[in-house]
Amino acid sequence: MSHSDNNITHDMHTSAHTHTHHTHEHAHTKEVLDRLARAIGHLQKVRSMVEDGEDCSAVLIQLSAVKSALNNTGKIILKDHLEHCIVHAVEEGDHEMLDELYKAIDRYMQ
Repeated sequence: MSHSDNNITHDMHTSAHTHTHHTHEHAHTKEVLDRLARAIGHLQKVRSMVEDGEDCSAVLIQLSAVKSALNNTGKIILKDHLEHCIVHAVEEGDHEMLDELYKAIDRYMQ
């Protein structure tokens, strides 16, 4: 496990113990799951292409499809979060949830 993986694991572990996360029905769950399935399919294709020794350019193009699928999935999740969780947090004056959103966006944009 790399140093950055350790940091992520530690941060996720710490976050789970210091913040109370809420659960609720997400408006775009089916769309997110469909997009994740597509991204997984693209990633499996990348793996098989590498295993088969396919051309690096073709692998990179397929890998870009994975990145695009994940980015688009992230946009949907963020939209859902803004429409539901953040609106509620603002109404309730929950600054902790807003801080969590800022941290999540920072991580997502790295």
